Amino acid sequence: METLSLSRSKITKLHAICEEYKNDPGELINVLHAAQGALGYLPMEVQEVIASKLHIPVSKVYGVVTFYSFFTMTPNGKYPISVCLGTACYVRGAEKVLEELERQLEIKVGETTQDGLFSLDCLRCVGACGLAPVVSIGGKVYGRVTPEKVKKILSDYYFQEK
Repeated sequence: METLSLSRSKITKLHAICEEYKNDPGELINVLHAAQGALGYLPMEVQEVIASKLHIPVSKVYGVVTFYSFFTMTPNGKYPISVCLGTACYVRGAEKVLEELERQLEIKVGETTQDGLFSLDCLRCVGACGLAPVVSIGGKVYGRVTPEKVKKILSDYYFQEK
């Protein structure tokens, strides 16, 4: 398990976010969105600071973070990958594309590669059904992806890092 120690500047940033929402417990989801936007993810230490500022139990913060799939407690990779598993994508082979991504990256859904470049996730629909199966990497959408195309797509990102 990763041991974090929040810097004074991150704690100050979290306090400012909470204060922006008037330390109102009813604004918890907005506070969490802002905190994740600022820090990238919501580890327990961040949740504890937010709970303290909003005067609510950490268990309530944790419950919200784990309930909504948008929130993450683990850092995303530099290039987050989302594989659409909506009906059109699934029928056209998205599951095989996902399996190939897991094989190539040596991670499972919800994990981040050792080098911190990629994290892998699934979603239900990106609204590009005509391009199924669809994969999004760092916000760029790839359509009609096949398992055979995965290595080439990933190599473009590894090339950018050199």
